[in-house]
Amino acid sequence: MLMKAVVCHHGEFEVQDVAEPQPEKGQILLNVLRCGICGSDLHARHHADELAEATERVGYPHIMRSHEHVVLGHEFVGEIADYGPKTHRRWKAGKRVVAMPMRRNNGVVHLTGLSTAAPGAYAERVLVEESLAFPVTNGISDDHAALTEPMAVSLHAVNRSGVSRRDTAIVIGCGPIGLGVIAMLKAKGVKHIVASDFSATRRRLARAMGAHVVVDPTQGSPYDGLAKRGFVVDAPQLFDMALDGMAMLRMTPLPWEPLWRAAEVAGVTNPKRPVIFECVGVPGMIDSIIAEAPLRSCIVVAGVCMKQDRIYPVNAINKEIDLRFTLGYMPIEFRDALHMIAEGKVNVEPLITGTVGLSGVDEAFSALGNPEQHAKILIDPRKG
Repeated sequence: MLMKAVVCHHGEFEVQDVAEPQPEKGQILLNVLRCGICGSDLHARHHADELAEATERVGYPHIMRSHEHVVLGHEFVGEIADYGPKTHRRWKAGKRVVAMPMRRNNGVVHLTGLSTAAPGAYAERVLVEESLAFPVTNGISDDHAALTEPMAVSLHAVNRSGVSRRDTAIVIGCGPIGLGVIAMLKAKGVKHIVASDFSATRRRLARAMGAHVVVDPTQGSPYDGLAKRGFVVDAPQLFDMALDGMAMLRMTPLPWEPLWRAAEVAGVTNPKRPVIFECVGVPGMIDSIIAEAPLRSCIVVAGVCMKQDRIYPVNAINKEIDLRFTLGYMPIEFRDALHMIAEGKVNVEPLITGTVGLSGVDEAFSALGNPEQHAKILIDPRKG
């Protein structure tokens, strides 16, 4: 049995007839209904070798290489076509499911759409692990269900940040992940979300996804006004706070140490800090955020930079910056992202800016290079 798929080889796409995958132990065969084009796919197309070398450094040698013939695609929804042996067959044929893009092949776990041993969903059919599949609920559309995976990435970044409803969140870069972070911050109830991007279209989408303030970096800074909101933006301000606070404590007839410790427990001794999400992924971005961020900021790096970068650690040290990196998601976050979409807690509709068939994938990749034109393009394999 053959099926149509988009095969990537040396950065070039071609629609080919390939062998239809056969479900093995614990696996489900899906008819693909929609598959999103991810920023990781853009990286994989042109930087597969660098990506493979990076994952080898953490002990995973199975990422695609540029000379291999690979079917990309890991953001998908499909309907059940067949089950492999030793499956629970929880759902009937035709049931729509989404799935985490990981599966075993000959006992080895591969990342779906990023390995020759786990072809992705730029195809008519794709294999998934039954244990990693989740039924689509509440009658949500195929388009919306396909965004479960990228929204899980954004949810994981927000969860990793430790942001609270009372915090100020600043999102630098409003591509699909940045927009997803904004949506998840809104769903979490964060009261002040600032978004920054050079693109007018992306700033408009950021507003639609839930940002309270949008900033054009050529006209202003996302950090403007933070001092008036009570953030410590320079060292002299922190020194004054320390001296004034100690002077007040020393004026009391009580021992100052217990008062200080009580204030610590209450969080009074810690200056307010914003949570900043870096969602661009280009060299120099992390260092520029460190340079401009208020003291004690938490910087969450969600953008994937494929080049070597450099920072001046002393700048982060002097500000006591927290720097966190984020990748992927946990199974519970994948499930939660699906249900947040299904329950209307997250509106993904503004993200979707186009749909193509398999023959339109190459053109779609080119179109995604223009931030004024597209955010998220979906593939419908049935369109040809």
